[in-house]
Amino acid sequence: MDVRRWSDEPVEQLSPLIGRAVLNGDEMTLARIILGAGAVVPEHAHPNEQIATVLSGRLRFHLGGEEREVGPGESVLIAGGIPHRVDALEDSVVLDVFAPRREDWIRGDDAYLRG
Repeated sequence: MDVRRWSDEPVEQLSPLIGRAVLNGDEMTLARIILGAGAVVPEHAHPNEQIATVLSGRLRFHLGGEEREVGPGESVLIAGGIPHRVDALEDSVVLDVFAPRREDWIRGDDAYLRG
């Protein structure tokens, strides 16, 4: 049994306001995203299905022509291929689940996130 602690996982600083720690399984990616107030994840799309759960803070999701504020304990389901953007309204921590796993992140092919 492989037990991991987020406190032991390295945080990759993608920009001054965005950091992430990632766990990859054979079929899925689990990421803990740390967003400073004012951070923007620019509009992008990926083939992976995504469930984003806000652990703390407040985010504004732009998805499919809709805009919605999401807070702690709330999740957003994002189908693969749908363009979306996120604005951090305050310091926030998000747990993102992707299936299949994010091969683009493993390759480092994720320029849209890098400052």
